[in-house]
Amino acid sequence: MNRFVLVFAAVLFLVQPLLPEFTVTLLCYIGLASLVALGLVLLTGIGGLTSFGQAAFVGVGAYASAYLTTAHGMSPWGTLLVGMAITTGISLFLGFITLRLSGHYLPLGTIAWGLALYFIFGNVEFLGGHSGISGIPAIDLFGLELKSGRALFYLIWGVVLAAIVGSQNMLDSREGRAMRSLRSAIMSEAMGINTTRYKMILFMMAAQFACISGWMYAHLQRFVNPTPFGLHIGIEYLFMAVVGGVANIWGAVVGATLVTLCKQWLQDILPALLGKTGNFEVVVFGLVMIVLLHRARMGMMPLLLRLAPRGADRHDVEAAEPLPQRTKPQRGEVVLEAKEVSKRFGGLIANNQMSLAVGAGEILALIGPNGAGKSTMFNCISGVNPPSEGEIRFLGLRIDGLDARAIAQRGMSRTFQHVRLNVGMSVLENVALGAHQRGFKNFVASACRLDRAEEKRIRAEAALQCRRCGLGEHLHDLAGSLPLGKQRIVEIARALASDPSLLLLDEPAAGLRHLEKQALAELLRQLRADGMAILLVEHDMDFVMGLADRVAVMEFGEHLATGLPAEIQRNPQVREAYLGGVE
Repeated sequence: MNRFVLVFAAVLFLVQPLLPEFTVTLLCYIGLASLVALGLVLLTGIGGLTSFGQAAFVGVGAYASAYLTTAHGMSPWGTLLVGMAITTGISLFLGFITLRLSGHYLPLGTIAWGLALYFIFGNVEFLGGHSGISGIPAIDLFGLELKSGRALFYLIWGVVLAAIVGSQNMLDSREGRAMRSLRSAIMSEAMGINTTRYKMILFMMAAQFACISGWMYAHLQRFVNPTPFGLHIGIEYLFMAVVGGVANIWGAVVGATLVTLCKQWLQDILPALLGKTGNFEVVVFGLVMIVLLHRARMGMMPLLLRLAPRGADRHDVEAAEPLPQRTKPQRGEVVLEAKEVSKRFGGLIANNQMSLAVGAGEILALIGPNGAGKSTMFNCISGVNPPSEGEIRFLGLRIDGLDARAIAQRGMSRTFQHVRLNVGMSVLENVALGAHQRGFKNFVASACRLDRAEEKRIRAEAALQCRRCGLGEHLHDLAGSLPLGKQRIVEIARALASDPSLLLLDEPAAGLRHLEKQALAELLRQLRADGMAILLVEHDMDFVMGLADRVAVMEFGEHLATGLPAEIQRNPQVREAYLGGVE
C-alpha cells in the first residue's frame, strides 16, 4: 500500500506543473477536504463514532492562525502549534463529555458543540465577527513564500499523504486492532483494551487533522470568516467520508474528490440548463447522494477495489522471540473463589448466594437449565456485570469491585455465549487482540512504524495459538467467513493469546461437529495438564461428563449441587431439575 502512495505522489507532483491554475486550486481544496474526511474515516469508519462537528475544528485551526499572524505578528508555523494545542484542549473537554453518549445522542452532541463553536467564530469581536479576518500572511518554508495555490499544493498534498501513511501504519498494529474493535466494547474490555482511551485518541486525531486543514486553508485563502465552518459543511465532510468508503483510508480522498467535483460541475451546469441561478446544486446533490447510498452503501472504494487487480495479500507470519509470560499458580492452588455471589437486576435475582472455586490444573463445569443464571455468573466473575453482593477472589485478591479490563489484566480471559468477533478482520488479527495487553507501544510509535519488532512477536503469538487450536489453515481468512463452530474456536484462541491463568469458556462446544468436539476436549485436557484453571458452561452433557474434573449445578440462579461427574449424574435432584429425571 505504501508503494501505491509513492506512485500516487509521484504522478500528482509531476503532473501539477502541467495543470491550469484553476485545476491546481481545486486540487488544493480537495486535499484540504481529504484531510478532514480522513479524520472522519478513523473516527466513524474505524471507531464507530459519528461526528457532524468537524468543520468547527477546521475553524479553530484557521482562526488561530488568522488572528495570531495578523494581530500579533506570529509566524504561521508557531500558530500551527498554538492551534493544535487549543484543539487538543477543546477536543479533550468535548470528548470527555460527548463520548460518554451513545446511540443517536452522540451525533446530536456533536451537532451541539459544532454549532456552539461556529457561533463563537461569528460573534467574538477580536475574531472579526461575521466579516472575518483578512490580510493573513503567506507561509514561509525555508525562505520560500507559499503565496499561491500552486506553491501550497505540495505542502497540502504532502501533509495529506503523510497522514494517510501514518494512519495506515497505525491501523496495521496492536493499537489499530484495538481501535477496530471498539464497536464491540464488551469484548474489547474483556481483552484488556481501554475503550475510553481509544475513543478519545480517535476523536483527538480527527480534530487535529481538521485543525491542520484549517491552518492550511487560512493561508491558502489569506482570509477567513465563519461561513466555511458551519454545520452544513460538517455534514458535507461526513458525506465525503461515507461516499468514498468510510471503512477505507483512501475513501477519504475518493469521497473528497467526488463531492468537490460534483458540486463544482453542478454549479456550472445547472444554471446553464435551467436558465437561472440558485442553489439548485444542493437539491441535485442530495438526490445523487440518496441514490449512491442505496446502490453503494459501503461507498465507492469497495467498488473500485473490485476493478483493481488482486495481488497476493497474504504473507507468512515471521518467527519471533516469544512474548513474556506471566507467573502461573502452582497446580492445586485455588485460582478463583466466589463466595455467596448475588446479582440483582431490579427486582429480578439472577444469581442468589452462589459459591464455587476452581484450582490450577482443574476443569470445573457449570451446568444448569436455560435461564439458570450461568452466563450471569460468568459476567459477575469477569467484571462485565459486577455482583450486587458477595465476594470474588482471583489469585488471592478480591476482584468483585473491578471492571472487566482490570480483571483481564490480572490474567483472566473468557469467551462469550454469543460469539463476539470482528468479522471484518482476519482470524489472525482477531486472535492477536487477545495479546493486546502483552504489548506496550503506543499509537505514535505505530504511526511511525517503530513498533515492528513488538508487532512481529504479537502476530507470532497469535499464529501459535491459532495452530494450537487447529486454525492454522484459516490464519488469513476473514473471521466472519467461518462457520459458527470455528468462530467459537477463534474465541478460544484469542483468549489463550492473553496468557491467562484462568480460562472462562461459555458454551465452547456449541455448533461443533463430533470430531471438532473431540479436538476441543483434547485441547482443554492439554491446557489442564499445563496447569491452567478452566471454568466452562456447557449444555452438551456427554462433552462435560467426559472432560470435567468437577461439576457444579445451578437452578433458578442458586447452587444445587457440586461433585464429581459420576456423583452429579446419580444425584436425584440434578436428574429431576436438569436431566428431566430420566433413568
